[in-house]
Amino acid sequence: MLNRYSEVFNALLLLADLAVIALSWGAAYWLRFHVFEAAEMQEAERILAGLAIAAPVAIWNFGVRGLYTTQRTGSPIHEASAIAAALGITLVLLLAADALLRLHLSRLMLALFLGISITSVCVMRLTGRAWLRFLRRRGYNLRWVLVVGSGEAGRRAVASMHGHPEAGLRVFGVLGQSVPGGSIEGVPILGGYEALGSVLSAQPADEVVVALPQVDTGRLDKILSDLDSELVTVRLVPDLFHILTLGNAVREIDGLSVIDLRASPLVGWAALQKRVFDVLVAGGALLLLSPLLIFLALAVRLGSGSPVFYRQRRMGLDGRIFRCIKFRTMQVGAESGSGPVWAVEGDPRRTRMGSWLRRANLDELPQLWNVLRGDMSLVGPRPERPVFIEQFRHEVPGYMLRHKVRAGLTGWAQVHGWRGNTSLRQRVEHDIYYIRNWSFALDLRILLMTAWRGRRNAY
Repeated sequence: MLNRYSEVFNALLLLADLAVIALSWGAAYWLRFHVFEAAEMQEAERILAGLAIAAPVAIWNFGVRGLYTTQRTGSPIHEASAIAAALGITLVLLLAADALLRLHLSRLMLALFLGISITSVCVMRLTGRAWLRFLRRRGYNLRWVLVVGSGEAGRRAVASMHGHPEAGLRVFGVLGQSVPGGSIEGVPILGGYEALGSVLSAQPADEVVVALPQVDTGRLDKILSDLDSELVTVRLVPDLFHILTLGNAVREIDGLSVIDLRASPLVGWAALQKRVFDVLVAGGALLLLSPLLIFLALAVRLGSGSPVFYRQRRMGLDGRIFRCIKFRTMQVGAESGSGPVWAVEGDPRRTRMGSWLRRANLDELPQLWNVLRGDMSLVGPRPERPVFIEQFRHEVPGYMLRHKVRAGLTGWAQVHGWRGNTSLRQRVEHDIYYIRNWSFALDLRILLMTAWRGRRNAY
């Protein structure tokens, strides 16, 4: 859930960075030509062209240096040095563009811009960081954490998180071998390891930190298996000499090393990049395809009556339920006798128009609206109905990991033919491969594969 909030925050942060960079550029221009030495002012076209280069290059450098990745425990000094490095590289690239395009921008103005922008962006971000810490200390923007392990590793995990309330991490309970009724660092022990499922049902968590003592490491497989059916981020406080070969992301919380096991890669800059692409493409496609959508809507209406659209409950990011919109391809009340079932090849419930729409994959075009709304993405695991998910989450290991990213119109599993009434395990394996190996290039590849060969088993 908080991953979606971090996307909004990072989008606002990007807009704030753009505004500060533009204001810094204007301030540098004013100082150069109105305060320091008298000089003939340069044409407005050249000044605006320089800003049009500087602003996107600076934002790109910020993204490359991880300045749009949510870091609740990051160092302000590290952030300031990253800002300075990013803007320094921006100036170098701007000088290269100036030489290539012959803008003849004032060197004094560019030097002033570098100093003003570094100072302004750092002050703005430090102010924002202080404001967030103020809110978190008062109970807002929190992540609720359950610690599994009541030994020394568990105690250190609780102490580290509670020692930094500005990070917004709140431990509400600990599970372990100690007698229930006790506490660790003021946090109640809620039960043994076997109580994991019941505790998460009674008190939803955003994160589970597994910090097992050496004597209980044999329980790790069972604990991770129990977490397969839960929508939580799982972090491990490891024995680094044995665990680092896993190759997962390692971070520190006040000197405490933890490894991300089931955290989504699509946060921060990556999530923002993907979301902007989704909005631009989905919005443009809806405009360009509006005549086709109107024609198809009329064809469905004339061919099989109302309703034209079919809205079905699906599960998306973080387990959120949304209404997936499609052109209606089945007879009205198609599941009234059978209950929820998957469509099969040659399904007798389809309308004549519906059969053609499904073969051509045109019945799903209205889902571009779901993409624009943020319910879905252009690329990702296909969303499933909650009634089936309740069955699959206990039968297929890792099934719920599909919901760590937005559901997609198309996906890695779909372009390989794993959709509809096909192997569920193969579909999940392909979805998890996509999540673990996500990149913008992979999204483009999947979209091209979809356009080139369509999505097989569409019926």
